[in-house]
This record gives sequence, structure tokens and C-alpha cells, in this order.
Amino acid sequence: MVEWKITPGLTGYTQALAAMEARVAAILSGDAPELIWLLEHPPLYTAGTSARPEDLTDPHRFEVHEARRGGQYTYHGPGQRVVYVMLDVGRRGRDVRKFVAQLEAWVIAVLDEFNVTGELREGRVGVWVARHDKPLTPAGLPPEEKIAAIGIRLRKWISFHGISINVEPDLEHFSGIVPCGIAEHGVTSLVDLGLPVSMHDVDVALRRRFDEVFGALE
Repeated sequence: MVEWKITPGLTGYTQALAAMEARVAAILSGDAPELIWLLEHPPLYTAGTSARPEDLTDPHRFEVHEARRGGQYTYHGPGQRVVYVMLDVGRRGRDVRKFVAQLEAWVIAVLDEFNVTGELREGRVGVWVARHDKPLTPAGLPPEEKIAAIGIRLRKWISFHGISINVEPDLEHFSGIVPCGIAEHGVTSLVDLGLPVSMHDVDVALRRRFDEVFGALE
């Protein structure tokens, strides 16, 4: 059975990293089950292994943490549901690409619970939504904005880090970085889309749609 944990309030990033490291070690040793950990962070920026210094446009605004996950710069803060995913990928197909695709499918399924169409784009990590309520781009298309980020790390086939879904964060806080190295597109949230969605609503949807995407251990 996968354990689910929800931590109220704001969890410091260093504290969360230490807790993930300890849990991954316990899963590897057989002393703990897999874990889905739902939390919020105080405002901060994280740098993945591919982060470019020039993409940190306001380095003194919030704390900046080396995340040791894949990807570039991301923002975390209140109103954003962070989902740390500590799963045994070795017993779930031993396929990293498939696992990332499952994380993407999970986010899309959760957004569907609120009648939001999440989409993937070649060359752009994360989940995107088309803003049909905004003026068309010069190409005659609705602008696309990012609503969820994905970045993972594996240790002996146990995953950690995971996904973040923008429920109701302060979107202006993203302006201190080039999110995920993509400057030509903006960010959005469920509330920014005009939906009265709470963090609890998202947590319920995450739990409800998990099994259909990930299934059971092999």
C-alpha cells in the first residue's frame, strides 16, 4: 500500500529534502512503504541540475535552493500543492520515460476533475493550458500558460521530488526566474482560470485519480 501524508502549514525546503532522503533510504531497506507527500513551501526558488544562472533574474528576492532533481529553475510557495512522490519505479516497470509520462497523465487527470484541459508540448516540460479567454498570439493561437511543473530524481529506482500544481499561488512571484527556462510563455493557476478550487479539492482529486494511472506494484 502507498502511504499518503498531508503536512499542514509551510514546510521548509531543507527540512523536506532531509525527510525525502530519509524516506527513500527506508523504502530501499524495506523499512517503510512508498509515500505520496502533499505539502506547501514558503516562497522560494529551486535550481535543478540543468538550471542556467541567467534564468535567475532576481536572485535576492527569495531563498534559492539546489534541488538535485532534473530540470531548471522553479518557484514554490503558498497556494501551490507540492506532491513529493517516493515510489519504487523498479517495481513499476523500470522505465523512467514511462514513469514521467504517468506523472504527466496524473496531473492531466486531476485537472480534468475541474473541467480543465491540461496539455503536453514537445520540448516544454510540465503541463500547460490554452487561455481561450485571452487575446490570440501573433500566430493566431490562444496563449499557453504553465499550470504544473514536474521534476524527479531516482536513487536505486526509488523516485523523489515530483510535481507541483498551481492552485492559488501569487503568480507575480514567478517573475524572479525564467520558469523551467521558458521565457515566451506565462504561468497560471486553477484560481487564475476562474475556478473556486481549494487545496483540499486538489488533494481529493490526486488521491482519486492515482490508482487508475499508476496501478499496483508488479
